[in-house]
Amino acid sequence: MTKPVPRIGSRKNGRRIPKGVIHVQASFSNTIVTVTDVRGRVVSWASAGSCPSKFKGKRRGTPYAAQEAASMAILTVVDQGMQRAEVMVKGPGLGRDAALRAIRRSGILLSFVRDVTPMPHNGCRPPKKRRV
Repeated sequence: MTKPVPRIGSRKNGRRIPKGVIHVQASFSNTIVTVTDVRGRVVSWASAGSCPSKFKGKRRGTPYAAQEAASMAILTVVDQGMQRAEVMVKGPGLGRDAALRAIRRSGILLSFVRDVTPMPHNGCRPPKKRRV
């Protein structure tokens, strides 16, 4: 039986990504930042809970936690050569503006920032009135 050949270099392929899309999902309890290429394939992601400082509980919803998550997600794609990006912001959370500020500070040129929060056009029927 032959021995397996050791792998030289990293497993991740170092392809260049000049343009991408940054999705920021800001809920009241957490902020998730996902960076994709133009075709929608995920390149990098980070959330306030997955940061090295490990925000837990109520602290995950804070603007500072969102800022840390955004800078962590962008750090890897800047190394892969991303220069331009579109930003899609979703949700009502406190981390929306803080994440956007962190993205601006990273040096990536933003072509546009779009709010994609889902809004019902008088969607579901509300539950019946409570009788006590």
